[in-house]
Amino acid sequence: MGNRVAIVTGGAGQLGRSICQRLAASGCRVVAMDIEVDTDDAKAWQAGCASKGMDVTLMVGDVTDFDVCAAAIAKVEAEVGPVDILVNCAGITRDASLRKMGLDKWQAVLRCNLDSVFNMTRHVVDGMTSRGFGRVVNISSLNGQKGQFGQCNYSAAKAGMHGFTMAVAQEVARKGVTVNTVSPGYMDTKMVRAVPPEILEGIVAQIPVGRLGKTDEIAAMVAFLASDDGGFITGANIAVNGGQHMH
Repeated sequence: MGNRVAIVTGGAGQLGRSICQRLAASGCRVVAMDIEVDTDDAKAWQAGCASKGMDVTLMVGDVTDFDVCAAAIAKVEAEVGPVDILVNCAGITRDASLRKMGLDKWQAVLRCNLDSVFNMTRHVVDGMTSRGFGRVVNISSLNGQKGQFGQCNYSAAKAGMHGFTMAVAQEVARKGVTVNTVSPGYMDTKMVRAVPPEILEGIVAQIPVGRLGKTDEIAAMVAFLASDDGGFITGANIAVNGGQHMH
């Protein structure tokens, strides 16, 4: 994947960072786009990547805003190069049962987790098809496949991501562009580790392999789909969940 340009939304988050690093280690010039990147922690991470020879640029951008996404992609193309790989990883949760969910929580999650996929992909697809190469990878979720109590907004958005994947994959397949979904299960992240121990034990007990996933394992799947070797896979929803949900 040497010298290809990749954008990862939600790139400053824990999973986003793993994906950025994996792509950069494969030789890509990576742009980590996030709502907030001007922090000491993000800059330290970027410096750490640079010290290992990884080309990662931080870029601020609100993926819920169509025009902001257009401007961000134009900036990347002007300063780094045409976008070859897009990983839609940005996402939030605003959990509540439907009976207690306000319109604000519904709209916030749909805008960040689903609208963002359109907002970003719409602005790279023409260039990818005209050049005859492109990779779009949408990071969905186990809960987009099976649903989850208290997450009707999140589950709907994540399920919608794969509907988008399947439709666009058909539109661009003959142009050398693939579009795929990766659906992680429960990952070993700070957010998951913050769950009370007794609840976390119950979660792990439901995972046949008997452990939480690693963000590097998701990143490895993304990197494969983004590579030349992944060129015959499109419209797929690849579960990386330790066997917790199979279908």
